[in-house]
Amino acid sequence: MPLSRSLSMTSLNGLPLWEDEDLPVEDLILFEVAWEVTNKVGGIYTVLQTKAKITVDEWGENFFMVGPYFEQNVKTQVELCDPTNPAIQRAIDNLKTNGCQVYFGRWLIEGSPYVILFDITSAAWNLDRWKGEFWDISGIGLPFHDREANDSLIFGSLIAWFFKELTDQFQDRPNVIAHFHEWQAGAGLLLCRSRKLPIATIFTTHATLLGRYLCAGNADFYNNLDKFNIDKEAGERQIYHRYCMERAAVHCAHVFTTVSQITAIEADHILKRKADVVTPNGLNVKKFSAMHEFQNLHSMNKTRIQEFVRGHFYGHLDFNLEKTLFFFIAGRYEFTNKGADIFLEALARLNFLLRVHKSDVTVVVFFIMPAKTNNFNVETLKGQAVRKQLWDTVHSVKEKFGRKLYDALFKGEIPDMNKILDRDDLTIMKRAIYSTQRQSLPPVTTHNMIDDSADPILTNIRRIGLFNSRIDRVKVIFHPEFLSSTSPLLPMDYEEFVRGCHLGVFPSYYEPWGYTPGECTVMGIPSVTTNLSGFGCFMQEHVADPAAYGIYILDRRFRSPDESCNQLTQFMFGFCQQSRRQRIIQRNRTERLSDLLDWRYLGRYYMHARHLALSRAFPDKFKMDPTAPPQTEGFRYPRPSSVPPSPSASLHSTPHHSDAEDEDDDDDERYDEEEEAEKDRQNIKTPFSIGSIPIGKKKQHGEYRN
Repeated sequence: MPLSRSLSMTSLNGLPLWEDEDLPVEDLILFEVAWEVTNKVGGIYTVLQTKAKITVDEWGENFFMVGPYFEQNVKTQVELCDPTNPAIQRAIDNLKTNGCQVYFGRWLIEGSPYVILFDITSAAWNLDRWKGEFWDISGIGLPFHDREANDSLIFGSLIAWFFKELTDQFQDRPNVIAHFHEWQAGAGLLLCRSRKLPIATIFTTHATLLGRYLCAGNADFYNNLDKFNIDKEAGERQIYHRYCMERAAVHCAHVFTTVSQITAIEADHILKRKADVVTPNGLNVKKFSAMHEFQNLHSMNKTRIQEFVRGHFYGHLDFNLEKTLFFFIAGRYEFTNKGADIFLEALARLNFLLRVHKSDVTVVVFFIMPAKTNNFNVETLKGQAVRKQLWDTVHSVKEKFGRKLYDALFKGEIPDMNKILDRDDLTIMKRAIYSTQRQSLPPVTTHNMIDDSADPILTNIRRIGLFNSRIDRVKVIFHPEFLSSTSPLLPMDYEEFVRGCHLGVFPSYYEPWGYTPGECTVMGIPSVTTNLSGFGCFMQEHVADPAAYGIYILDRRFRSPDESCNQLTQFMFGFCQQSRRQRIIQRNRTERLSDLLDWRYLGRYYMHARHLALSRAFPDKFKMDPTAPPQTEGFRYPRPSSVPPSPSASLHSTPHHSDAEDEDDDDDERYDEEEEAEKDRQNIKTPFSIGSIPIGKKKQHGEYRN
């Protein structure tokens, strides 16, 4: 879904910037190699795009990104130019002389990094020879029908050829670091190492290839990690050669990294190597100069969502929109991997709880997941047309009413309210009321689904019976298309929509990192994640009490599905019990965590990985004490001082109005935003050190409190 993530503006509030002073950047050249450089396929594109600025700031003219050439992408994203480094120019010229097309330019994203793009089709005539060489050095054969694997071999062969031409020109310096992402770039790493090129190599897996396939097949993945017959599973899915390329690259790299701790565990079992460094994914974070600015954005965009809801539920709008909460789930349509199955079941249980407790809170839940459709739902379009027609009617009557009132007051008269509206006005208003009546229930989906009888979300909605009836406190809207500001239905960009919601729910089963809850955090919107997602593991490590900061971490690793579903229900039910003031306080805390997700903080993990690779590739030049704790050890936000020590003290025993602003309650809540933010900043300036914990002892919950 489209989201402008390049939002850098000010420096981090409390997290100190960390620099590796022992790394002479001026005597090094860094290459970052990935299939998704200028080529948007998935989440790795976001990682590369958002990280580019901080890397350019650190490395300057000595940083280059390497990827495949696709004409359409280059036309729209790349400004072609000549290399300023003569060695790179000569290496490119040598490849061009041998019939390979290579393009050099600047990628038009924030930071404007240099890119080197290899045209795979221009070198395809070498494929059979390169397949033979690859077999000789690795024993891995590639089938002719797997075009993606063949393209990755051509890409890797061109990269290795380029690095050979480049390093042949260097004597003692500069030293080269090459960072490869995912299995598509793995062939290049393998060839560089087999030819003994003087390069420090790093390989990052964002998700193991076999892990994706197993989870897509609904396997009980994490409970059977140590039981899978890896070769058999890869062979049955006809990806054994790809798996071998990935595993060989992992074992050949000087440094192996993953994007999260949970992926490191997965890689240890599937790829048979422990990760040397965990390199979490970040965002470019915009910090507003005033705390209330992002709260204002929430209010503005919430109003726009409310307008859509008015139209969608016309004729059944018997709930108070001021006491309505908006929840959402978004992402690729992977029903079980993204946790949509457990989310729907939890919504049914939440609906039961809200009805039993006779709550006046209503929850409207959006599913933003692209699926196959053929057009907008007619009933949904009609709802928005009725809403607009009613709005126009109200405006015309209001204008007429105002004109009569204006004339009467100028004459010094108090108008007779019984006469100020004539019979025509009353007729128009009655017709407007009749137009908002309908016999059918509001639709569950906004589009006509091509195969709605087999659609997983709609099938489960039928099973749990959430049909948007009047008695339901939980309403469901399935929007099977990514959001766009040009949509005639819900004209909002994804970022605007997220800011207008109250809670993002992402109970994923397989999520190596998870950008969606991270985006919520940066925008100050609380979210539900899991301890099987990289983001959830990262927050558990860095925040003493994530729930107090609006990060609800669902246990899907050590609990049964039914227990996890009950826990998710309790998270959502507890959220529904909060007053408006409590939600505002929580959004302030959530937004403050955005510092942890800024590349200016997370970039240090990549710095550490590069230094480690250099110390292993060139031990005579670069030293690193293997026994010293890495400087990438995390910081921990404390438990907010305004949160009562017992969770029961901060929650009401029964639901209450979401807009309750009882003055006595305000006096009881100990909260000073500036004071609390300053305490966090002071606390976070001291690194959390592993050395302070005795071996074998783990800090218990509560030891990090103020």
